[in-house]
Amino acid sequence: MLLLKATSSAVTLCLEKCLSLLTNQASINKDEKPSGLQNSSSILLPGNPPSYSSLQLHDTADHTVSSKNSPLHLCYSSQLQENIVSDEVRINHDDEVEDSEPYTDVELSGMEEHKNVILHLLSQLKLGMDLTKVVLPTFILEKRSLLEMFADCMAHPDLFIRIPEMPTPESRMLAVVEWFLTSFHSGRQGSIAKKPYNPIIGETFHCSWIVNEVASDVAGQHSSDQDSSATSSRTSSASQSTSATNLSSDITSQQTSHLYYCAEQVSHHPPVSAFYYENPERQICMDASIWTRSKFMGMSVGVAMIGKVHLHLLTYGEEYEFSLPSAYARSILTVPWVELGDKVTLGCEKSGYSAAVIFHTKPFYGGRLHRVTAEVRNPSGEPICKISGEWNGQMEFTYANGSSKIVDTSHLPVARKHVRPLKIQGGMESRKLWQKVTESLQNGDVTKATECKQQLEEIQRQNERQRRESRMPFPTKYFHRVGDEWIFKKRLRPGQKEPSI
Repeated sequence: MLLLKATSSAVTLCLEKCLSLLTNQASINKDEKPSGLQNSSSILLPGNPPSYSSLQLHDTADHTVSSKNSPLHLCYSSQLQENIVSDEVRINHDDEVEDSEPYTDVELSGMEEHKNVILHLLSQLKLGMDLTKVVLPTFILEKRSLLEMFADCMAHPDLFIRIPEMPTPESRMLAVVEWFLTSFHSGRQGSIAKKPYNPIIGETFHCSWIVNEVASDVAGQHSSDQDSSATSSRTSSASQSTSATNLSSDITSQQTSHLYYCAEQVSHHPPVSAFYYENPERQICMDASIWTRSKFMGMSVGVAMIGKVHLHLLTYGEEYEFSLPSAYARSILTVPWVELGDKVTLGCEKSGYSAAVIFHTKPFYGGRLHRVTAEVRNPSGEPICKISGEWNGQMEFTYANGSSKIVDTSHLPVARKHVRPLKIQGGMESRKLWQKVTESLQNGDVTKATECKQQLEEIQRQNERQRRESRMPFPTKYFHRVGDEWIFKKRLRPGQKEPSI
């Protein structure tokens, strides 16, 4: 009898709470404008918490936090009240300012004080469990969004924009592989295992790089050096880095080129990030739509990158397709570190050239960290180049004619992004959107960072429910869906000289 009474009491209390929530939601809907399209009054925005002030949020310590009485609604200024269903916003790149330094982070410290939180989290997980919807503790976050992290593959933009300058299909494929292998060390700092912010649907990030190029005649001479049929020998010296900027001291004639980047979070389930690069001067562009799938593996976490990257050389009508390697966070109970592990294939259907790249994970006993091997083949299937080394260190390129060279990523200069100042950014741009979370983490205030992060996540959940109930797809700004992929709406066209972004 006592058990029945207790059960009845619990059910009654639950029903009362549900009725209260429904009453509040009905009150909200009553005040909304009837319209065929949702606008800023029916879509919840950062900085507009009154429409969900009755909701209860939970922090990582499992304490209930009322959004009405907590500082959550103070985390974001009125500048964040941007209509996320608006059309494409034209970015003025002349307003951009170079970052004072490339992004770096510090290793996780004081893990002992967080061990109880980690053990509690691990106790709820099972081997192979999908972690996509698991809320991870705030102290393991990087101070930037995933959309910005994807821009780190252009740490060496000079290597990217000189690909179209290569004279033959073979040298262009070799240039693509070389840029690809040097694109990970800046964003995946091997001694640090932190997680970037999960982008909010509708979030965008814009930046550019200014590349000082060598004169075209010298650049062409440097380009031909990469063709495996070249008669000149290459020496195994780190000083012979393939970065064109290393020759700048010997060049008196230079020209400036711009590489532009645009990224947008286009889907919430699955969480798809779409990004696009272009350099109109060299007629090269690249786009991709990637979503992550995380898996718990006991003492480590694996993150698979699902989706393809498409690199277009418009002058030659060539398209190079490849994927991104998986990342693994190891030793999650002590000092976490990250490594890459996967087999990736790069290919150009038109030229017939291909490459197989293997990112090796460290064996349980012995072995080297961050090892990578690759082989480039011509249309006949014959190897023209073999590569081995570490993707965040030295890599040796050995060509079919017996010559070789060494590329050392630690000696390649890292280009800094040019980003518009926060004061003129829109409310849904990454740095502005996550500003309060970033500032709180920089100040060591994990509690406030957690609260501000929860506000953004709750806004996204509310909006997702409204769209699902009204059966409205999310109106993206810069990308449109084609099959299973998201394509930039105004992709660079052959002969176009003005930027599309």
